[in-house]
Amino acid sequence: MTIRITLTQLRRPERPGGLLVVGPSLGTAVAPLWAACAAELPSDLAVVGWDLPGHGASAPHDHPLTVDDLADAVVEATEGLRAASGAPIAYAGVSLGGAVGLALAVHHADAFAGVVSIASGAKIGEAGGWHERADLVRRAGTPVMVEGSAKRWFAPGFIEREPARATELLTSLQHADSASYARCCEALAAFDARDDLAGVTVPVLALAGELDEVAPPSMAELVAERSGGSCGVLAGAAHLPPAEQPEATARRLADFLHSLRGGDAQEAGHE
Repeated sequence: MTIRITLTQLRRPERPGGLLVVGPSLGTAVAPLWAACAAELPSDLAVVGWDLPGHGASAPHDHPLTVDDLADAVVEATEGLRAASGAPIAYAGVSLGGAVGLALAVHHADAFAGVVSIASGAKIGEAGGWHERADLVRRAGTPVMVEGSAKRWFAPGFIEREPARATELLTSLQHADSASYARCCEALAAFDARDDLAGVTVPVLALAGELDEVAPPSMAELVAERSGGSCGVLAGAAHLPPAEQPEATARRLADFLHSLRGGDAQEAGHE
């Protein structure tokens, strides 16, 4: 069954330039996750986000799906934008959205000039844990995930420092469609791109939050090693760096985008 996702314009450029398509983490709407970071990106860059099924602006989807299916949906939804753009188009996604980015790099190398995987990995967690979470959410709804996600998503002090942003993200989780969320959990349970990354031909940047316990820096290092890409660590961030450390995330993205346009690629390092 075809998956329909909804796009949201997060930043309109001051003058014609490049395009960055950004993807969400499981349980988040793309706008609160990426808005602060999008505002810090170069002024000639358009930023368009997409929402997972049943999250944010996208319709619910209660049928089996895979990470590759989500990648196919991103390619289909952005076809017009990509055809109209005269500049390199890049993709950046967080967690599940980052896994979608790796699937794009593996299966749709002609669609994006470069891919950034943030707080993600070639395999995230264990299948049993994802199936248990899917079963729990089907029984109790997405609100049951709010307390635990607040601890996993954010570095210490973020909720106190940015209460409005944290509340908006947790509210998007509470309002996510339970069946769609469960289907996304099952997609993550089946996802394993570790053996596929060696064939990637597009530039890949893997970024990790310094304090991320879900997708620690070692997972970004593995992605970079197997894809021939680069990696970096964002200081003071846990699992949602674009919201937690928007300026630092934007700097790393801007450097990567500059390299895609023919600028000097900066050596991977640590923010």
